[in-house]
Amino acid sequence: MKTKILIVEDQFIEANNMQGILERAGYKVTGIARSVPVALKAIEKEKPDMVMLDILLQGTLTGIDLAAQLRAMNIAFVYLSANSNKQILDAAKATKPYGFLVKPFRAKDVLVMLDVAWYLHSQAGEEVKNREAYLKSGEHAAAGDLKSIIGNSPVMLEILNNVKIVSQTDTAVLILGESGTGKELIAQGIHRLSNRKNKPLIVVNCGALPANLIESELFGHEKGSFTGAFNKRVGKFEQADGGTIFLDEIGELPLDLQVKFLRVLQEKEIERIGGNAKKVDVRIIAATNRNLEEEISAGRFRLDLYYRLNIFPILLPPLRERHNDILLLADYFLKKYADKQGKTITGFSDEVISIMRKYSWPGNVRELENMMERSVLLSMGTLINTLVLPKDKGAPIIDIEEDKVKTMEENERDHILATLAKCDWKVYGEGGAAELLNINVSTLNSRMKKLGIDKKRYH
Repeated sequence: MKTKILIVEDQFIEANNMQGILERAGYKVTGIARSVPVALKAIEKEKPDMVMLDILLQGTLTGIDLAAQLRAMNIAFVYLSANSNKQILDAAKATKPYGFLVKPFRAKDVLVMLDVAWYLHSQAGEEVKNREAYLKSGEHAAAGDLKSIIGNSPVMLEILNNVKIVSQTDTAVLILGESGTGKELIAQGIHRLSNRKNKPLIVVNCGALPANLIESELFGHEKGSFTGAFNKRVGKFEQADGGTIFLDEIGELPLDLQVKFLRVLQEKEIERIGGNAKKVDVRIIAATNRNLEEEISAGRFRLDLYYRLNIFPILLPPLRERHNDILLLADYFLKKYADKQGKTITGFSDEVISIMRKYSWPGNVRELENMMERSVLLSMGTLINTLVLPKDKGAPIIDIEEDKVKTMEENERDHILATLAKCDWKVYGEGGAAELLNINVSTLNSRMKKLGIDKKRYH
Protein backbone atom coordinates (compact mmCIF):
# COMPACT_ATOMS: atom_id res chain seq x y z
CA MET A 1 0.00 0.00 0.00
CA LYS A 2 1.35 3.39 -1.02
CA THR A 3 2.16 5.99 1.63
CA LYS A 4 -0.40 8.80 1.49
CA ILE A 5 0.80 12.41 1.61
CA LEU A 6 -1.26 15.61 1.71
CA ILE A 7 0.32 18.79 0.32
CA VAL A 8 -0.71 22.00 2.10
CA GLU A 9 0.68 24.78 -0.10
CA ASP A 10 -0.98 27.93 -1.47
CA GLN A 11 1.42 28.42 -4.42
CA PHE A 12 0.08 26.49 -7.43
CA ILE A 13 3.41 25.93 -9.22
CA GLU A 14 5.28 24.77 -6.13
CA ALA A 15 2.41 22.50 -5.03
CA ASN A 16 2.31 20.82 -8.44
CA ASN A 17 6.10 20.49 -8.52
CA MET A 18 5.98 18.75 -5.14
CA GLN A 19 3.15 16.48 -6.30
CA GLY A 20 5.23 15.41 -9.31
CA ILE A 21 8.28 14.64 -7.18
CA LEU A 22 6.25 12.55 -4.73
CA GLU A 23 4.27 10.59 -7.31
CA ARG A 24 7.37 9.76 -9.35
CA ALA A 25 8.94 8.39 -6.15
CA GLY A 26 5.94 6.09 -5.56
CA TYR A 27 4.00 8.10 -2.96
CA LYS A 28 0.25 8.69 -3.23
CA VAL A 29 -0.71 12.39 -3.06
CA THR A 30 -4.19 12.62 -1.51
CA GLY A 31 -4.67 16.22 -2.61
CA ILE A 32 -3.50 19.83 -2.43
CA ALA A 33 -4.94 22.22 0.18
CA ARG A 34 -4.31 25.95 0.12
CA SER A 35 -5.69 26.84 3.56
CA VAL A 36 -5.96 25.28 7.03
CA PRO A 37 -9.78 24.69 6.91
CA VAL A 38 -9.48 22.91 3.54
CA ALA A 39 -6.54 20.88 4.86
CA LEU A 40 -8.50 19.76 7.95
CA LYS A 41 -11.36 18.53 5.77
CA ALA A 42 -8.91 16.65 3.52
CA ILE A 43 -7.23 15.08 6.56
CA GLU A 44 -10.59 13.93 7.95
CA LYS A 45 -11.59 12.40 4.65
CA GLU A 46 -8.30 10.93 3.34
CA LYS A 47 -6.40 10.27 6.58
CA PRO A 48 -2.91 10.92 5.14
CA ASP A 49 0.23 9.43 6.68
CA MET A 50 2.19 12.67 6.33
CA VAL A 51 1.63 16.33 5.48
CA MET A 52 4.00 18.56 3.49
CA LEU A 53 3.18 21.89 5.11
CA ASP A 54 3.82 25.45 3.96
CA ILE A 55 3.95 28.07 6.73
CA LEU A 56 2.15 31.00 5.08
CA LEU A 57 -1.21 29.94 3.63
CA GLN A 58 -4.45 31.47 2.39
CA GLY A 59 -6.68 32.82 5.16
CA THR A 60 -5.85 33.91 8.70
CA LEU A 61 -4.47 30.56 9.91
CA THR A 62 -0.90 29.47 9.18
CA GLY A 63 0.85 26.15 8.81
CA ILE A 64 2.12 26.62 12.36
CA ASP A 65 -1.48 26.65 13.60
CA LEU A 66 -2.17 23.43 11.70
CA ALA A 67 1.05 21.82 12.97
CA ALA A 68 -0.21 21.77 16.57
CA GLN A 69 -3.30 19.84 15.44
CA LEU A 70 -1.21 17.43 13.38
CA ARG A 71 0.88 16.69 16.47
CA ALA A 72 -2.29 15.93 18.44
CA MET A 73 -3.46 13.60 15.65
CA ASN A 74 -0.03 11.91 15.51
CA ILE A 75 0.43 12.80 11.84
CA ALA A 76 4.00 13.47 10.71
CA PHE A 77 4.66 16.77 8.94
CA VAL A 78 7.51 18.51 7.14
CA TYR A 79 7.59 22.28 6.66
CA LEU A 80 8.05 23.85 3.23
CA SER A 81 9.12 27.48 3.34
CA ALA A 82 11.29 30.21 1.89
CA ASN A 83 10.62 32.42 4.90
CA SER A 84 13.73 33.67 6.76
CA ASN A 85 11.92 35.67 9.47
CA LYS A 86 13.53 34.55 12.73
CA GLN A 87 10.35 34.90 14.81
CA ILE A 88 8.36 32.77 12.37
CA LEU A 89 11.13 30.16 12.16
CA ASP A 90 11.36 29.98 15.95
CA ALA A 91 7.59 29.47 16.20
CA ALA A 92 7.79 26.76 13.51
CA LYS A 93 10.62 24.96 15.31
CA ALA A 94 8.60 25.01 18.54
CA THR A 95 6.04 22.67 16.91
CA LYS A 96 8.79 20.01 16.50
CA PRO A 97 8.45 19.23 12.79
CA TYR A 98 9.99 16.08 11.36
CA GLY A 99 11.82 18.13 8.75
CA PHE A 100 12.22 21.51 7.08
CA LEU A 101 12.63 22.03 3.32
CA VAL A 102 13.66 25.37 1.88
CA LYS A 103 12.13 26.56 -1.38
CA PRO A 104 13.01 26.00 -4.14
CA PHE A 105 13.52 22.33 -3.30
CA ARG A 106 15.18 19.58 -5.35
CA ALA A 107 13.71 16.11 -5.75
CA LYS A 108 16.76 14.53 -4.10
CA ASP A 109 16.41 16.74 -1.01
CA VAL A 110 12.68 16.04 -0.73
CA LEU A 111 13.20 12.27 -0.79
CA VAL A 112 16.09 12.36 1.71
CA MET A 113 14.00 14.53 4.02
CA LEU A 114 11.05 12.13 3.76
CA ASP A 115 13.28 9.16 4.67
CA VAL A 116 14.51 11.00 7.76
CA ALA A 117 10.99 12.17 8.67
CA TRP A 118 9.54 8.66 8.42
CA TYR A 119 12.31 7.24 10.55
CA LEU A 120 11.85 9.91 13.22
CA HIS A 121 8.09 9.45 13.26
CA SER A 122 8.35 5.68 13.54
CA GLN A 123 10.76 6.05 16.44
CA ALA A 124 8.61 8.56 18.36
CA GLY A 125 6.77 5.92 20.42
CA GLU A 126 9.99 4.02 21.02
CA GLU A 127 11.65 7.20 22.30
CA VAL A 128 8.99 7.62 24.99
CA LYS A 129 9.52 4.02 26.15
CA ASN A 130 13.30 4.47 26.18
CA ARG A 131 13.01 7.71 28.15
CA GLU A 132 10.74 6.11 30.77
CA ALA A 133 12.96 3.05 31.10
CA TYR A 134 16.03 5.25 31.41
CA LEU A 135 14.49 7.34 34.19
CA LYS A 136 13.36 4.23 36.09
CA SER A 137 16.81 2.67 35.84
CA GLY A 138 18.40 5.54 37.77
CA GLU A 139 21.47 5.45 35.50
CA HIS A 140 23.44 8.63 35.00
CA ALA A 141 25.15 7.78 31.73
CA ALA A 142 24.11 6.19 28.50
CA ALA A 143 25.12 2.60 27.99
CA GLY A 144 27.87 1.46 25.63
CA ASP A 145 29.24 4.01 23.23
CA LEU A 146 27.37 6.93 24.86
CA LYS A 147 28.50 6.25 28.43
CA SER A 148 30.67 9.38 28.51
CA ILE A 149 27.63 11.63 28.00
CA ILE A 150 26.37 12.37 31.50
CA GLY A 151 22.85 13.54 32.36
CA ASN A 152 19.35 12.36 33.16
CA SER A 153 17.45 15.60 32.57
CA PRO A 154 14.59 15.23 30.04
CA VAL A 155 16.36 17.37 27.46
CA MET A 156 19.51 15.20 27.61
CA LEU A 157 17.52 11.98 27.37
CA GLU A 158 15.86 13.32 24.23
CA ILE A 159 19.26 14.27 22.77
CA LEU A 160 20.63 10.77 23.49
CA ASN A 161 17.66 9.20 21.72
CA ASN A 162 18.18 11.51 18.73
CA VAL A 163 21.86 10.53 18.63
CA LYS A 164 20.90 6.85 18.53
CA ILE A 165 18.40 7.53 15.72
CA VAL A 166 20.57 9.63 13.45
CA SER A 167 23.68 7.47 13.94
CA GLN A 168 22.01 4.72 11.89
CA THR A 169 21.77 6.96 8.82
CA ASP A 170 24.25 8.90 6.68
CA THR A 171 22.26 12.12 7.10
CA ALA A 172 24.22 15.34 7.70
CA VAL A 173 23.93 16.48 11.31
CA LEU A 174 24.16 20.05 12.61
CA ILE A 175 25.04 20.33 16.31
CA LEU A 176 24.20 23.70 17.85
CA GLY A 177 25.04 25.09 21.27
CA GLU A 178 27.22 27.41 23.30
CA SER A 179 30.95 26.78 23.74
CA GLY A 180 31.66 24.06 26.26
CA THR A 181 28.34 22.20 25.94
CA GLY A 182 29.92 19.03 24.50
CA LYS A 183 29.35 19.27 20.74
CA GLU A 184 32.42 17.18 19.87
CA LEU A 185 31.39 14.54 22.42
CA ILE A 186 28.01 14.20 20.63
CA ALA A 187 29.78 13.93 17.25
CA GLN A 188 32.00 11.16 18.62
CA GLY A 189 28.92 9.33 19.94
CA ILE A 190 27.19 9.49 16.55
CA HIS A 191 30.29 8.11 14.83
CA ARG A 192 30.83 5.29 17.37
CA LEU A 193 27.22 4.11 17.00
CA SER A 194 27.25 4.26 13.19
CA ASN A 195 28.20 1.67 10.60
CA ARG A 196 31.30 3.81 9.95
CA LYS A 197 32.73 3.26 13.46
CA ASN A 198 35.70 1.22 12.15
CA LYS A 199 36.67 4.03 9.76
CA PRO A 200 38.28 7.38 10.68
CA LEU A 201 36.60 10.25 12.52
CA ILE A 202 38.44 13.35 11.32
CA VAL A 203 37.99 16.49 13.44
CA VAL A 204 38.49 19.92 11.88
CA ASN A 205 38.22 23.19 13.79
CA CYS A 206 37.27 25.63 11.03
CA GLY A 207 37.80 28.60 13.36
CA ALA A 208 41.45 27.64 14.02
CA LEU A 209 42.52 27.34 10.38
CA PRO A 210 44.24 30.31 8.68
CA ALA A 211 41.96 31.71 5.95
CA ASN A 212 44.56 31.10 3.21
CA LEU A 213 45.01 27.44 4.17
CA ILE A 214 41.41 26.31 4.75
CA GLU A 215 40.81 25.06 1.20
CA SER A 216 44.07 23.12 1.15
CA GLU A 217 43.38 21.64 4.61
CA LEU A 218 39.87 20.51 3.67
CA PHE A 219 40.30 19.44 0.04
CA GLY A 220 44.06 18.99 -0.41
CA HIS A 221 46.34 20.19 -3.21
CA GLU A 222 48.58 18.84 -5.95
CA LYS A 223 52.33 19.38 -5.98
CA GLY A 224 53.20 22.72 -7.59
CA SER A 225 49.59 23.96 -7.63
CA PHE A 226 50.61 27.18 -5.86
CA THR A 227 53.71 28.84 -4.42
CA GLY A 228 54.95 26.72 -1.54
CA ALA A 229 53.12 23.55 -2.61
CA PHE A 230 56.28 21.41 -2.70
CA ASN A 231 54.42 18.17 -2.12
CA LYS A 232 51.01 16.69 -2.80
CA ARG A 233 48.64 17.07 0.18
CA VAL A 234 45.68 14.82 1.02
CA GLY A 235 42.88 16.94 2.51
CA LYS A 236 40.70 16.18 5.53
CA PHE A 237 37.78 14.99 3.38
CA GLU A 238 39.93 12.37 1.67
CA GLN A 239 41.38 11.32 5.03
CA ALA A 240 37.80 10.73 6.25
CA ASP A 241 36.80 8.67 3.18
CA GLY A 242 34.53 5.84 4.35
CA GLY A 243 34.20 7.47 7.78
CA THR A 244 33.02 10.73 9.32
CA ILE A 245 34.28 14.30 9.22
CA PHE A 246 33.39 16.63 12.09
CA LEU A 247 33.57 20.29 11.10
CA ASP A 248 33.57 22.27 14.33
CA GLU A 249 32.71 25.99 14.18
CA ILE A 250 31.28 25.70 10.66
CA GLY A 251 30.01 29.28 11.07
CA GLU A 252 33.62 30.50 10.67
CA LEU A 253 33.90 29.08 7.14
CA PRO A 254 34.39 31.86 4.52
CA LEU A 255 31.60 32.31 1.96
CA ASP A 256 33.69 31.10 -1.01
CA LEU A 257 34.51 27.88 0.85
CA GLN A 258 30.85 27.44 1.80
CA VAL A 259 30.06 27.08 -1.92
CA LYS A 260 32.61 24.27 -2.29
CA PHE A 261 31.41 22.61 0.90
CA LEU A 262 27.85 22.70 -0.46
CA ARG A 263 29.07 20.78 -3.50
CA VAL A 264 30.55 18.10 -1.26
CA LEU A 265 27.20 17.75 0.50
CA GLN A 266 25.24 17.55 -2.73
CA GLU A 267 27.54 15.59 -5.02
CA LYS A 268 29.84 13.75 -2.55
CA GLU A 269 32.70 15.09 -4.60
CA ILE A 270 35.83 17.10 -3.78
CA GLU A 271 38.43 18.81 -5.92
CA ARG A 272 42.04 19.24 -4.84
CA ILE A 273 43.66 22.60 -5.63
CA GLY A 274 45.24 22.08 -9.03
CA GLY A 275 43.66 18.64 -9.40
CA ASN A 276 40.59 16.89 -10.74
CA ALA A 277 37.27 16.09 -9.06
CA LYS A 278 37.15 12.95 -6.94
CA LYS A 279 34.24 11.12 -5.29
CA VAL A 280 34.38 10.65 -1.52
CA ASP A 281 32.16 8.65 0.80
CA VAL A 282 32.01 10.83 3.91
CA ARG A 283 29.40 11.34 6.63
CA ILE A 284 29.33 15.04 7.58
CA ILE A 285 28.70 16.36 11.08
CA ALA A 286 28.98 20.12 11.59
CA ALA A 287 28.78 22.23 14.73
CA THR A 288 28.71 25.89 15.69
CA ASN A 289 28.12 28.12 18.69
CA ARG A 290 26.88 30.89 16.39
CA ASN A 291 23.25 31.66 15.61
CA LEU A 292 23.31 30.70 11.93
CA GLU A 293 19.97 32.37 11.23
CA GLU A 294 21.47 35.69 12.36
CA GLU A 295 24.57 34.95 10.27
CA ILE A 296 22.32 34.36 7.25
CA SER A 297 20.54 37.69 7.84
CA ALA A 298 23.93 39.43 8.04
CA GLY A 299 25.03 37.79 4.76
CA ARG A 300 27.81 35.74 6.37
CA PHE A 301 26.30 32.29 5.89
CA ARG A 302 24.55 30.79 2.88
CA LEU A 303 20.87 29.96 3.28
CA ASP A 304 21.09 26.93 0.97
CA LEU A 305 24.01 25.48 2.94
CA TYR A 306 22.16 26.03 6.21
CA TYR A 307 19.17 24.00 5.05
CA ARG A 308 21.37 21.25 3.59
CA LEU A 309 22.99 20.90 7.02
CA ASN A 310 19.84 21.46 9.04
CA ILE A 311 18.11 18.22 8.05
CA PHE A 312 18.81 16.82 11.51
CA PRO A 313 19.74 19.55 14.02
CA ILE A 314 20.72 18.68 17.59
CA LEU A 315 20.56 21.62 20.01
CA LEU A 316 22.69 21.20 23.14
CA PRO A 317 21.37 23.26 26.06
CA PRO A 318 23.71 25.33 28.23
CA LEU A 319 24.47 23.85 31.64
CA ARG A 320 22.32 26.49 33.38
CA GLU A 321 19.31 24.90 31.65
CA ARG A 322 20.34 21.43 32.85
CA HIS A 323 20.13 22.34 36.51
CA ASN A 324 19.48 18.75 37.66
CA ASP A 325 22.60 17.51 35.83
CA ILE A 326 25.12 19.81 37.56
CA LEU A 327 25.77 17.55 40.56
CA LEU A 328 25.79 14.42 38.38
CA LEU A 329 28.50 15.96 36.20
CA ALA A 330 30.41 17.28 39.21
CA ASP A 331 30.43 13.80 40.81
CA TYR A 332 31.56 12.24 37.52
CA PHE A 333 34.48 14.66 37.05
CA LEU A 334 35.39 14.47 40.76
CA LYS A 335 35.81 10.68 40.54
CA LYS A 336 37.64 10.92 37.21
CA TYR A 337 40.32 13.33 38.47
CA ALA A 338 40.54 11.84 41.96
CA ASP A 339 41.34 8.44 40.39
CA LYS A 340 43.84 10.12 38.08
CA GLN A 341 45.62 11.79 41.02
CA GLY A 342 45.39 8.71 43.24
CA LYS A 343 43.33 10.57 45.85
CA THR A 344 40.34 9.40 47.89
CA ILE A 345 37.68 12.13 47.73
CA THR A 346 34.13 11.14 48.59
CA GLY A 347 32.14 14.25 47.66
CA PHE A 348 31.35 17.90 48.39
CA SER A 349 30.38 19.88 51.47
CA ASP A 350 26.85 21.30 51.65
CA GLU A 351 28.23 24.78 51.09
CA VAL A 352 30.02 23.76 47.88
CA ILE A 353 26.88 22.00 46.62
CA SER A 354 24.89 25.18 47.24
CA ILE A 355 27.48 27.28 45.39
CA MET A 356 27.47 24.95 42.38
CA ARG A 357 23.69 25.00 42.16
CA LYS A 358 23.48 28.80 42.27
CA TYR A 359 26.28 29.49 39.80
CA SER A 360 25.26 30.07 36.15
CA TRP A 361 28.26 28.22 34.60
CA PRO A 362 28.85 30.52 31.59
CA GLY A 363 31.59 28.16 30.39
CA ASN A 364 29.17 25.23 30.59
CA VAL A 365 30.35 21.63 31.07
CA ARG A 366 33.93 22.50 30.08
CA GLU A 367 34.12 25.08 32.87
CA LEU A 368 32.66 22.61 35.38
CA GLU A 369 35.20 19.95 34.38
CA ASN A 370 38.12 22.38 34.70
CA MET A 371 36.83 23.50 38.09
CA MET A 372 36.62 19.90 39.34
CA GLU A 373 40.13 19.10 38.11
CA ARG A 374 41.51 22.14 39.93
CA SER A 375 39.54 21.35 43.10
CA VAL A 376 40.91 17.80 43.18
CA LEU A 377 44.48 19.06 42.79
CA LEU A 378 44.05 21.56 45.66
CA SER A 379 42.11 19.25 47.97
CA MET A 380 43.89 18.11 51.14
CA GLY A 381 41.11 15.90 52.55
CA THR A 382 38.35 13.50 51.58
CA LEU A 383 35.79 16.27 50.94
CA ILE A 384 35.77 19.30 48.65
CA ASN A 385 35.10 22.09 51.17
CA THR A 386 35.84 25.21 49.10
CA LEU A 387 35.09 26.27 45.56
CA VAL A 388 36.36 29.62 44.30
CA LEU A 389 34.33 30.73 41.29
CA PRO A 390 34.61 33.94 39.26
CA LYS A 391 32.03 36.66 39.79
CA ASP A 392 28.79 35.37 38.30
CA LYS A 393 27.80 37.87 35.64
CA GLY A 394 24.90 35.63 34.65
CA ALA A 395 23.14 35.88 38.02
CA PRO A 396 19.92 37.91 37.85
CA ILE A 397 19.64 41.18 39.73
CA ILE A 398 16.37 41.20 41.63
CA ASP A 399 15.11 44.28 43.48
CA ILE A 400 12.52 43.51 46.12
CA GLU A 401 10.12 46.25 47.15
CA GLU A 402 7.80 44.77 49.74
CA ASP A 403 5.35 47.65 49.92
CA LYS A 404 4.97 48.11 46.16
CA VAL A 405 1.68 46.96 44.60
CA LYS A 406 2.45 45.09 41.40
CA THR A 407 0.74 45.87 38.12
CA MET A 408 -1.11 43.19 36.15
CA GLU A 409 1.81 43.08 33.74
CA GLU A 410 4.32 42.57 36.57
CA ASN A 411 2.19 39.79 38.05
CA GLU A 412 2.00 38.11 34.64
CA ARG A 413 5.77 38.37 34.21
CA ASP A 414 6.41 36.88 37.66
CA HIS A 415 3.94 34.05 37.02
CA ILE A 416 5.57 33.14 33.69
CA LEU A 417 9.07 33.34 35.23
CA ALA A 418 8.05 31.10 38.12
CA THR A 419 6.62 28.55 35.67
CA LEU A 420 9.75 28.64 33.49
CA ALA A 421 11.94 28.10 36.55
CA LYS A 422 9.78 25.15 37.58
CA CYS A 423 10.40 23.36 34.26
CA ASP A 424 14.07 24.40 33.81
CA TRP A 425 13.12 26.97 31.13
CA LYS A 426 11.64 24.37 28.81
CA VAL A 427 9.12 26.41 26.81
CA TYR A 428 7.37 23.75 24.72
CA GLY A 429 6.77 20.02 24.67
CA GLU A 430 5.77 17.63 27.41
CA GLY A 431 6.24 19.25 30.82
CA GLY A 432 7.10 22.61 29.23
CA ALA A 433 5.88 26.03 30.36
CA ALA A 434 3.26 26.28 27.61
CA GLU A 435 1.69 23.00 28.75
CA LEU A 436 1.74 24.01 32.43
CA LEU A 437 0.21 27.39 31.66
CA ASN A 438 -2.29 25.74 29.27
CA ILE A 439 -1.60 28.19 26.42
CA ASN A 440 -0.35 27.90 22.84
CA VAL A 441 3.45 27.97 22.41
CA SER A 442 3.30 30.89 19.96
CA THR A 443 1.14 32.84 22.45
CA LEU A 444 3.63 32.20 25.24
CA ASN A 445 6.56 33.27 23.04
CA SER A 446 4.67 36.45 22.14
CA ARG A 447 3.94 37.25 25.80
CA MET A 448 7.56 36.57 26.79
CA LYS A 449 8.80 38.93 24.09
CA LYS A 450 6.35 41.68 25.13
CA LEU A 451 7.24 41.31 28.82
CA GLY A 452 10.98 41.29 28.13
CA ILE A 453 11.51 37.77 29.43
CA ASP A 454 14.84 36.58 28.13
CA LYS A 455 16.78 33.53 29.30
CA LYS A 456 20.14 35.31 29.31
CA ARG A 457 18.78 38.00 31.61
CA TYR A 458 16.70 35.96 34.03
CA HIS A 459 18.32 32.54 34.01
